[in-house]
Amino acid sequence: MFTNAHPESLPTIPVRRALHTGRRCYPFNNYKLLKWCPIKLPGWQPLDDNEDTLAENLVDAGYYTGFVSDTSAYFTPGMNFTRGFLQWEFVRGFEGSIYHSPARVTPEMFAGYGGDLTRLRKPYPKYALLNFAANLTGIFSEEDTTTAKVFLWAMRFIEENRIFRPLFLFVDSFVPHEPWKAPDSYLEMYYKNPQYSGRTILHATYAPVDGQMSEEEFKHTVAHYCGLVSMADTWFGYFIQKLKRLDMWENSIIVVLSDHGTNFADNPDRIIGKPHYGMYPGVMRVPLMIHFPGMRKGVCRKLVYNIDAVATLYKAAGIENAVVDGRDLHSLLAGTDGKERDYLTCRYGDSLWYRDKEHWVIMNIDSNARSVFDLKKDPACQRNIFLAKESVKAIEKAWKYILKDANGKLPDYRKIDKTDALGEKYTEKQ
Repeated sequence: MFTNAHPESLPTIPVRRALHTGRRCYPFNNYKLLKWCPIKLPGWQPLDDNEDTLAENLVDAGYYTGFVSDTSAYFTPGMNFTRGFLQWEFVRGFEGSIYHSPARVTPEMFAGYGGDLTRLRKPYPKYALLNFAANLTGIFSEEDTTTAKVFLWAMRFIEENRIFRPLFLFVDSFVPHEPWKAPDSYLEMYYKNPQYSGRTILHATYAPVDGQMSEEEFKHTVAHYCGLVSMADTWFGYFIQKLKRLDMWENSIIVVLSDHGTNFADNPDRIIGKPHYGMYPGVMRVPLMIHFPGMRKGVCRKLVYNIDAVATLYKAAGIENAVVDGRDLHSLLAGTDGKERDYLTCRYGDSLWYRDKEHWVIMNIDSNARSVFDLKKDPACQRNIFLAKESVKAIEKAWKYILKDANGKLPDYRKIDKTDALGEKYTEKQ
């Protein structure tokens, strides 16, 4: 278990670009708006044709490859994330996937989900909340959720293809990402008020939680998130049980990794969600666990990137000539990979993040710091000291290495025309 694992760039698509290639997306050079893509963020673009993917190289090395996901952003027209996968499946019905008609959603239903009634009869691809509310009308049991369908496909894949060795399977579950609506049996694990009469807030505004929901609604929202985490854990557990029944566990490498986390008012600004300027530990500390056959359980506290998991798989597969920016974690644990990293950097939209063992810094691309935390005195990042004299050197050091990792220049996309495919301007609020 790696307790100091972090993404090298954010959010959804930049992370997946890095995980499919093993290459850093930071600092988002050569970004261009993708036609018909509802998300307008630097780095949110297809895989580069000039970069090999892990799956492509594994196929060349004799692997049989599979990929399953319910993450709709993967399958926006123009994306190409299925490269290298001999079998793949898009499980529709979550978030932005317009699977069931938005006309199914009644005003009463939408109000109960915290939706904006003025937009109820104006559906378009960007309004994921309305699409998800419509998709919820097709869920009657846990097995109807996209989470269950993703892992059932994954289990079918390994059972059908176990005669082909070696195998590589990439399983991407969008849960517990917003919208937050857990099945009742999972919600009740964390919230036991049968008289609750507030809203089920599927997607909070990325801002301070105070003023946008009551304290009880906040507890209810957190409980839904926790329930979704437990549901993902449950179905991942079924998958592991299947591996063990098929006698595949002991000779398999299993990587468990999240793209990012989210804030739940556990920061000085009491922000919920993940605005680009809110790169607090709730967003930036990601779970990373790897099962290496024959290795004892343990905890690694060294600074690592998410792309280190990709480098680890390349090394395990015996592929030596792949161009990757990560480090083999098995070698790190064995002490044969030299010294650990001294710092990490990340970009999300027009915000930047830096951390080392002493400080946690959030900045913008004009080098202005928004937040600085002293990790020695404040490991949970609760006291922002960016105005204090003691933070000056930390800010200068952070900017130095942010620029170094960007080869001296950060591309600025703030003046780019962010008009979407339907002619509507994209804003942070949307």
